[in-house]
Amino acid sequence: MKTKNPLKNRKKMSVLLFFAALIIYVIFAGRFSYIMIKGEVNGENLAKNVNNLYTRSSVLEANRGTIYDVGGDPVAMDATSYSLYAVLTDKWSSKASKPQYVVDKEKTAKVLAQYIAMSEEEILNRLNQDQDQVEFGTAGKNLSYEIKKNIENEKLPGIEFTNTPVRLYPNGVFASHLVGVAQMPTDKNGEAKKGTELTGIMGIEKVYNDLLTGKDGGKEYQKDSFGYVLPNSKVKTTEPKDGSDIYLTLDKRMQVYLESVMSDVYDKYEPKAMTATLMDPKTGAIVAASQRPTFNGTTKEGINQLWQNLLVENTYEPGSTFKVLTLAASINEGVFNPDEWYKSGSVKVADRVIRDVNRNGWGTITYLEGLERSSNVAFVNLAEKMNMDVWKNYLDQFGIGKSTQSGLLNEQKGSNTYKYAAEKATTSFGQGLTVTVFQMMQAFSAVANNGNMMKPQYISKTVDPNTGEEKIIEPEIVGKPISEETARQTREYLKSVVYGEHGTGRRYQIDGYEIAAKTGTAQIVNPETKSYYSGGNNYLYSVVGMAPADDPEYILYITVQQPEITDGSISGGDVVAEVFNPVMKRALEYSHVNEEENANENQVDMPEVTGHSKEDALSLLEETPLDITIIGNGDKVVQQLPLPQEKLIENQKVVLMTNGAMTMPDMSGWSKNDVLKVSEITGIEFVFDGEGYVSSQSLPPEALLSGDEQIKIELQPKSAED
Repeated sequence: MKTKNPLKNRKKMSVLLFFAALIIYVIFAGRFSYIMIKGEVNGENLAKNVNNLYTRSSVLEANRGTIYDVGGDPVAMDATSYSLYAVLTDKWSSKASKPQYVVDKEKTAKVLAQYIAMSEEEILNRLNQDQDQVEFGTAGKNLSYEIKKNIENEKLPGIEFTNTPVRLYPNGVFASHLVGVAQMPTDKNGEAKKGTELTGIMGIEKVYNDLLTGKDGGKEYQKDSFGYVLPNSKVKTTEPKDGSDIYLTLDKRMQVYLESVMSDVYDKYEPKAMTATLMDPKTGAIVAASQRPTFNGTTKEGINQLWQNLLVENTYEPGSTFKVLTLAASINEGVFNPDEWYKSGSVKVADRVIRDVNRNGWGTITYLEGLERSSNVAFVNLAEKMNMDVWKNYLDQFGIGKSTQSGLLNEQKGSNTYKYAAEKATTSFGQGLTVTVFQMMQAFSAVANNGNMMKPQYISKTVDPNTGEEKIIEPEIVGKPISEETARQTREYLKSVVYGEHGTGRRYQIDGYEIAAKTGTAQIVNPETKSYYSGGNNYLYSVVGMAPADDPEYILYITVQQPEITDGSISGGDVVAEVFNPVMKRALEYSHVNEEENANENQVDMPEVTGHSKEDALSLLEETPLDITIIGNGDKVVQQLPLPQEKLIENQKVVLMTNGAMTMPDMSGWSKNDVLKVSEITGIEFVFDGEGYVSSQSLPPEALLSGDEQIKIELQPKSAED
């Protein structure tokens, strides 16, 4: 029997171990070589992982654009709100000398009760809960910076705050449905979602959300395992880009005043709804606009009463204020004769009898009296005189049944079926069709702005704060449904509504200013019965006024739906007047103040040139921005108007008379007041025909002024091209 050789077995085992080790080494070497060459393990980039391990980044948040009024006062701006919470556990306190938890619960409750809307007892109950930390419900949320600072000054251990970006509306109730609201998206518990940003949910804030929203930037840098910045490492910074700012056409002074007046009237009469819109007809700029119900943009108080923007989303039958358009169209067609007579009371159209508010009428009256009394029959007659197809064409040109393309959410087009004879006839007095407030303002602008119909504008410009680039929103003429002369005549006749013996708008007179206006009392459809309400105050009361009547600076349109009137001596028109009169008066006063301020900025002191040679006088006046006219062919100035030291504005007319024979100047384009300066300085009387500016003169320029003949001056309004 052979025995195994242990030495031989050990040699075999050594060889096997050698080759096994060699194979393992080759495998590891190959693997490491692969990793070194590819830089990956299981598809993961090792360099990237190392970079991520030591790279830190932070977000540089961009600001949402600010919304300003026309003068640059903020209407909507970014802010921060603070939420209060209390730490009740000591496990996060590293030093006993500086506790980071509530130590004296009774004292803490007593102090906090002074700053939040929660009783001392309720706060103490929260602090006694068996939790690591507690919050204080809605009472502890949306705290201002001032309240946060006051609480921090009390130095209460364990009382901490979290902060959340919010949108602040510093004026409270301020064209709230037009401006809108932006807020942080929330979860089902009403908490702001992390990683989100302020987002517009209503009004301009929503329509222009992309423009207002900025783009966040960030910082990226290298740190070691202990959190220290690595030496010589570069910080990569991407600057944030703030959202663009929006400047509205709203004037804060007028808007705040309008809101105050609207609130007083709304609280007093509790109507179902109200709107008020003040517009500059020359540009279409909305100077102030409001509605009721409304809400406070910051606190959101009242926001759930009505989300609808009544200026563009609500349609209604306008009633007799619509007669402004019928009047303008009939004047433009040459069928309105103020002195023509007609039988008031009722008129039959097809199988329907249309009546005046006074069902028996006022007998046979003139069309001007019919306008003053707001006779439906008069306006049906005018529409028939024009021809109903012609009247429909005017409705189209005035934009009835069409969107104003305001850009605001859910803008309605209104309706005008215009199918049956009676239905066509009732449109002449604002029944049987529906409109929006913006449509009415746009149409009214044609009458107030010499035939040029202006698109309503609520934004004056946008500004990119990153580049300073401004985008001006230019006024937009969207049509010319009537002529300049028609517009002037329409306003002239509308004055009779306010100042005429039988005018329905006599309550809208404002001392010191001439008003052109039209009143309205429109029936309202009962949504349940689909028929008109009857009796009581179930009407939409309204007025549109233009002032000053000869050259309107403002259109003010008010609607009040179904006010609660308990005093029998007060009418729906009286309620409307309580808004119209103070607001229009304030607007005109502000306009006058602005004119004076502008005049002061451009004032010139009139020098004394009487007694100077003509050449010296002209040389002296060349340095002033005044418009100089010489009367006479002499070489010395003997009279001047205006007199020395009078305050003048740029380009004001100055008349100088020399010692030679008096000569007639070329007065083309002069105002009546400037012509009267020549009359005063020469003693020669002029006879005027028309209104406006000089279009012709019976004595040619440079002819001698002898005073033996009567000099006739023709005046005409300036055309839109002038």
